[in-house]
Amino acid sequence: MKFKLTLALMSIFMLVGSYSYASFPVERQTVTTVNATTNVEETETVLSSPAAVDWSEDQTIAFVLWIIPITGFLAGHRWFLGSPWYWNLAFILTGGFFLVGWIIDGIDIITGRYPGL
Repeated sequence: MKFKLTLALMSIFMLVGSYSYASFPVERQTVTTVNATTNVEETETVLSSPAAVDWSEDQTIAFVLWIIPITGFLAGHRWFLGSPWYWNLAFILTGGFFLVGWIIDGIDIITGRYPGL
């Protein structure tokens, strides 16, 4: 019975996994450079993804402050990134906006969309 259940779960995982890779858009950019001395044209195709984020030092510190439970619920990441004091106080008094705001802040910090990054 365990073997059948394991086999069924593995087959479902493999079926779902085959449709989920590369689900984000990839932009192709062509860079052409011309060498003036030899008149040789070099073309290079660069693939870039909007999902890739340049990770900064402030983002790392904000992420660490967000992930640690004490500083995360005491709005340490929000104080560090310069959010208004009244929003930070509301964040503390409501327990991270009832955990929903805390999760949204984490997603915004990871993706680099949080104001102040």
